[in-house]
Amino acid sequence: MLDFITIRENTEFVLNEKKSKFIANLIKISSQGEAEEVIKKYKKQYHDARHNCIAYRVLENEQIIEKSSDDGEPSGTAGAPMLNILQKNNLCNVLIIVTRYFGGILLGTGGLVRAYSDALNGAIEEADKVTQTIGYIVECTVEYNQFEKFQYYCKTKQIDIINAEYLDNIVCKISIEEGKKDKLLQDINEKNINIINYKIFNKTLVTINKMN
Repeated sequence: MLDFITIRENTEFVLNEKKSKFIANLIKISSQGEAEEVIKKYKKQYHDARHNCIAYRVLENEQIIEKSSDDGEPSGTAGAPMLNILQKNNLCNVLIIVTRYFGGILLGTGGLVRAYSDALNGAIEEADKVTQTIGYIVECTVEYNQFEKFQYYCKTKQIDIINAEYLDNIVCKISIEEGKKDKLLQDINEKNINIINYKIFNKTLVTINKMN
């Protein structure tokens, strides 16, 4: 699975084009079921709008599921262009809903494509984005006198220490990319890092800690 970009928080962007109002809501999702529920919620919220066009990409069982809808706009003028933008920006686990309040002036096919695309691009530009990939959460127990070395190891390997509990020893959780797990286990077994014990949790999405 390749790395992908997602958003930390939902983002709204408003575009006005020839008296029509386009409200773009870029929403963080974790499943197709969640996406469909959110779509129902927003359609109810904006029930008085002319159109609620959508596109989403979501990772389920290590496969990307995609969907788009023009919601009554001319075919190919809203959902498909927005999905294409999500694909080109490598965005996943996101749902875009662009709500249109019609202002009485027809935009034409090209105008609609531009308006829906510009609304989404505006939301993407304003969003707080993060890179994620498939990985693991690993719980490591480290002696106090080894913790500084462990922190240095994680920093050099670009492994994120999520939290640490200071008990009889230090129990900390790290997030690690799938491709780095075997190297971590090798370093533990070969005593390149001193860890009392560790526990690997099931696969999950982890944020990639990119060094500047």
